[in-house]
Amino acid sequence: MPPGGGGPMKDCEYSQISTHSSSPMESPHKKKKIAARRKWEVFPGRNKFFCNGRIMMARQTGVFYLTLILILVTSGLFFAFDCPYLAVKITPAIPVVGGVLLFFVMGTLLRTSFSDPGVLPRATPDEAADLERQIDIANGTSSGGYRPPPRTKEVIINGQTVKLKYCFTCKIFRPPRASHCSLCDNCVERFDHHCPWVGNCVGKRNYRFFYMFILSLSFLTVFIFAFVITHVILRSQQAGFLNALKDSPASVLEAVVCFFSVWSIVGLSGFHTYLISSNQTTNEDIKGSWSNKRGKENYNPYSYGNIFTNCCVALCGPISPSLIDRRGYIQPDTPRPAAPSNGMAAYGATQSQSDTCDQDQCIQSTKFVLQAAATPLLQSEPSLASDELRLPGKPGLGTPCASLTLGQPTPPSSMPNLAAEAALTDILPLKEEHVGHQFLTPEEAPSPPGMLAGSPLAHSRTMHVLGLASQDSLHEDSVRGLVKLSSV
Repeated sequence: MPPGGGGPMKDCEYSQISTHSSSPMESPHKKKKIAARRKWEVFPGRNKFFCNGRIMMARQTGVFYLTLILILVTSGLFFAFDCPYLAVKITPAIPVVGGVLLFFVMGTLLRTSFSDPGVLPRATPDEAADLERQIDIANGTSSGGYRPPPRTKEVIINGQTVKLKYCFTCKIFRPPRASHCSLCDNCVERFDHHCPWVGNCVGKRNYRFFYMFILSLSFLTVFIFAFVITHVILRSQQAGFLNALKDSPASVLEAVVCFFSVWSIVGLSGFHTYLISSNQTTNEDIKGSWSNKRGKENYNPYSYGNIFTNCCVALCGPISPSLIDRRGYIQPDTPRPAAPSNGMAAYGATQSQSDTCDQDQCIQSTKFVLQAAATPLLQSEPSLASDELRLPGKPGLGTPCASLTLGQPTPPSSMPNLAAEAALTDILPLKEEHVGHQFLTPEEAPSPPGMLAGSPLAHSRTMHVLGLASQDSLHEDSVRGLVKLSSV
């Protein structure tokens, strides 16, 4: 038809066909991307997380807020009502020192409260099942419903036998000095205690910050209490005691709070100083697990025998990394495609890919059958080479698997896979079906090269060839059935 002429081809439009192969999981409609979840969102313990998992605290945080209020309110009143007078009358270094102490107290408090104390990750279902199986084998019990008494393992640490207890919640044997916190529902490494004042457990990763917090808070409390009393005394010398209280009423409140809190804070600091010097935890000291004397049987295996060394290890040693990886992403389970069987296509695969895979699998199965059929025959007479046993019109025993070549995959079609069957029949000529199998007589069987026709050795090898021929015909019938079954 001439260009520009009217006709049915004039208004025909062509659309570009994309040859880009789509992935098996791709759909024609756009799906919304599912945001990957982090591990802290599915954390099994009773904890609260803030700032996308960066802050980790216990669930009961009411007392922690009370601690913040007491520290901030008392310090604020001191800087507002006492420091201006003390800076003029005594020295301007007083508010500077007070500010440094307050900054150090708040920094160590937040570091203790917002960090991972050393939580141990729980065992996965596979790890828990494997561990339970090992325990059952060790205890000689195989019944799944029976729970044996508390199970322990014994390890030797510096010559001292230490028992590792099994945690039924976390499904692990706890490391030495670890314990399970009932409030946070976590096993904590080098567990000291759960402190509600900081709103978190105190363990291996935040113990040094807890100790520095209570130590610096002791200095701050004593500092505020001492200079509040100094402020009241200086004012009472000028205008009397009652007038001094009227001029600075906040000093009374500060003195009362510091007086009732200084004893407990200073006492707690002294107790933990003793624990650090002997390299013990609060949990071990309360239970009386170890003795400070080396001569006794229950001596402390973790102590270095030197107060200075114990303090350096507890306060200056490296901080171990967190084991729970709370900000890591949860790896989604990747679906596995089902294996094709009986000509059915795999999930997400196109029809052409299915036909090609079926033909390739048919050829591979045929090669496997031939290899399995030839292997015992070759092993029965290892001294005979495959070239010497080649029959007329039949491939050798070692050659069918090597001679099978994969051709180009046939295009997808709804018709039966006749091309695959024809290709296989060209490679492997099939016999005509008879009621019985045709065998060669001893006279018709050719002698191998280098053998005399009438010799006894030739006769024995000829009989062996007849046995191979009969087995070969049976394997060819099996191959024909496999080819027809795969092409259906």
